Amino acid sequence: MVTFPAGEPNKSLVQAERFWEACAEMRLDRKGAIVALGGGVCGDLAGFTASAWMRGIRFVQIPTTLLSMVDSSVGGKTGVNSAAGKNLIGAFHQPSLVIIDPSLLQTMAPREYRAGLAEVVKYGVIYDADFFTWQEEHQADLLALEGEVVMEAVYRSCAIKGHFVIHDEHENGLRAKLNYGHTFGHALEGETAYKRYLHGEAVAIGMRMAAVAAHELGMLEDEELIQRQDRLLSALELPLYHQPAEDAELDRLMVRCAGDKKVSAGKQRFILPQRMGVVDIVTDPDPSVIRAGFIAGCAQKVAD
Repeated sequence: MVTFPAGEPNKSLVQAERFWEACAEMRLDRKGAIVALGGGVCGDLAGFTASAWMRGIRFVQIPTTLLSMVDSSVGGKTGVNSAAGKNLIGAFHQPSLVIIDPSLLQTMAPREYRAGLAEVVKYGVIYDADFFTWQEEHQADLLALEGEVVMEAVYRSCAIKGHFVIHDEHENGLRAKLNYGHTFGHALEGETAYKRYLHGEAVAIGMRMAAVAAHELGMLEDEELIQRQDRLLSALELPLYHQPAEDAELDRLMVRCAGDKKVSAGKQRFILPQRMGVVDIVTDPDPSVIRAGFIAGCAQKVAD
């Protein structure tokens, strides 16, 4: 057993180096395997360690948080954060097995659990309007961690994630739609040194920013989407707004977006909604559109 401190700041090359040293001490060979027992940070680190050790050994995901159950444990993305940005160092390395036991969610801190619900909401917006409506109808049960409802949410979320991964394992196109809210959210996480927000909280704010950006761009066909999304996220006790420390912060957030890993051939890619259940990949939108999205997700007015 090798343990490490919790939290995004510890998803680093320093920790990965510790794990590789442990692999050497335990004489882990190419027929061995690494088991990740923990949340998304643990799974990403363990998977990255496995992807590089002996040029790739097997690993198993046993996610213990909602976020890791419905998102990071499925799909084979592994990696670490760095000063350059979130998850810029990593590899696609599929787990040999994923074991999901929703009863483990009872061990979670309430805030951590709620943060995971942001990814569940995301699946409804990007792919399944009926699933979004189902969440609206069961929001109280989701928040209360009611067993059968949570089981259904995890199952449907994994099925949707699996659909995107099967059709685009290495994120050449379709799979990028899973990043709805993430480009904005990653910028917020980086700007706040991964200390103010849990990942799901940053994604929730990022989803609001993305929806407003789509409206600014004139591509949002469903005018009620922003309000419905706001209501559901709020009902699940997730944040909608970021409190900037200073006006200059907006410029730094814009720069961070330009360095996000979803930049392709020097062009920025944003996942923006058209209507409930349908999103599109928008390449290099006008900076004023992205700026408007950031402003819409800030709790105070930021200088233009």
